[in-house]
Amino acid sequence: MSATHYDPKNIEETYYPIWENRGYFEVDGNKTIIKPNKHFAIMLPPPNVTGSLHIGHALNHTLIDIITRYKRMDGYKTLWQPGTDHAGIATQNVVEKQLLAEGKTKEELGREAFLERVWKWKEHSGGTIVGQMRKLGVSPAWSRERFTMDEGLKSSVKEAFVHLYNQNLIVRGNYMV
Repeated sequence: MSATHYDPKNIEETYYPIWENRGYFEVDGNKTIIKPNKHFAIMLPPPNVTGSLHIGHALNHTLIDIITRYKRMDGYKTLWQPGTDHAGIATQNVVEKQLLAEGKTKEELGREAFLERVWKWKEHSGGTIVGQMRKLGVSPAWSRERFTMDEGLKSSVKEAFVHLYNQNLIVRGNYMV
């Protein structure tokens, strides 16, 4: 390789872990220029653990990364919250298809074994997604990574759902969604 050509594999695989280990992506990652009372937070729309990222994710993550890095450079205390989503029914469908390919059904497996299999898939798919994000070079606060089935998040979702239901903002019925 000539020194006149950019080799992303060598450069990016070298620098990204350095930036991450030094905490550059964390809330106080740009300690030298943080302005008082300047805060910026953005949530990563969490990708579903049904497979891997696609080009739409790459576009969305890149745009969020541009905004986040700009805010950091402008002295804001910045949080880009990363995470993944359980996508319950869709993830269940993925695992059921895997079982069918093996000539099995979830009923034959039983509830506990099936749930174990779903969690194993979540670890695999979620790991793939996070790896892809790191390969993209995006800069969320990895120490704050969440999954929508984390205990605290489950409680928050239930609380919000009950609150909305009690205000008659959520109704039960046969409606096109």
